[in-house]
Amino acid sequence: MSENFFININEQTLFKVLNKMLNTDIINADYQATTLHGGTLGDVRLVTGTAITGPGEKLPFSVVLKIQKKWERYADPGSWRREYDLYKSDLGEYFTENFRWPDCYHAEINEAEDEIQLWLQYIDGISGLNLTKEMYENAAYELGRFQGRLYCEKPNLLQKLTNLSDTGYMKKFYHHYRSWPVVYDYIRADNCEIPPHLCQMLINVDENSAEIFNLVEKLPVVFCHRDFWVTNIIYANEKFYLIDWDTTGWGYLGEDIASLIADEADVTSMVEYYYCCVPTYYKGFSEYAGISHFARNYVLEMVLLLFGYRLIEWYLNAGSAAEKNLQLETLQKIYEMGKTALALSHLEDEND
Repeated sequence: MSENFFININEQTLFKVLNKMLNTDIINADYQATTLHGGTLGDVRLVTGTAITGPGEKLPFSVVLKIQKKWERYADPGSWRREYDLYKSDLGEYFTENFRWPDCYHAEINEAEDEIQLWLQYIDGISGLNLTKEMYENAAYELGRFQGRLYCEKPNLLQKLTNLSDTGYMKKFYHHYRSWPVVYDYIRADNCEIPPHLCQMLINVDENSAEIFNLVEKLPVVFCHRDFWVTNIIYANEKFYLIDWDTTGWGYLGEDIASLIADEADVTSMVEYYYCCVPTYYKGFSEYAGISHFARNYVLEMVLLLFGYRLIEWYLNAGSAAEKNLQLETLQKIYEMGKTALALSHLEDEND
């Protein structure tokens, strides 16, 4: 046995995990653990090694150990343990063959220490900015099908899930940032270095936020991942695996697609991905639930509500000129989405 990290692994638990994962009795194992990228709010390790069976057969293995301590997310106090609650539920039965989460071999909670541990399937695949346009589109489509099925069938499971974020989270999140003088005042200051048209785009959202939320809140309420960005999407063996379910809850149709488009995505392709992923997502959703009575989607507005001020924060906290430019480029692409959408809407009006 070898270890290169400072947390103790309960070997009895490890053997239980390996028994389930390898579908055989394990009597011993050599293993080591390394930190996985991500896991900013939890300790995520890849445990690899060789398991030894009773007859002496040696089986290589890789498994993810995620340890999450209690912490307070704004307006969502139960998020720290939500993945544990979801994995202990029957949610896994409602995924499709092509859209799922990693299998969980063992989940436990230590109430005394406010800590959860999840032993999860390791998925070695394509993620982050390595996802292709086709993968973006297919991920949007599969998400739409998953949400559409739950929306249409309304399984009893959804009534039993009591630890979910609520529909008001996006509004609370927006108003939390809007009330922060550091970002709110900056885009209105004379010494602001962000191009005026980008500042005005955000100011326009502020001035019309009540009307925007009134329109968004008329959309269908769906089961949302709420952290549907490229690093949490892994493509492997022609399947999409979605990780980090701690923000999951009730949101509005298109809320997750706003994250896919704008949350540290491929800036150079944002406009293109917006115009291919949104209709593909709606196509997947409409396979189960009719949405033709909704005149339009509000994904662009949700992008601005969720990421507008956050991009200002990232700009102000950037450690280099390149990082600052990245946030400006992202805001510019969002601006271009809006200009293109406006032009298309005028064209549709002329053709009516």
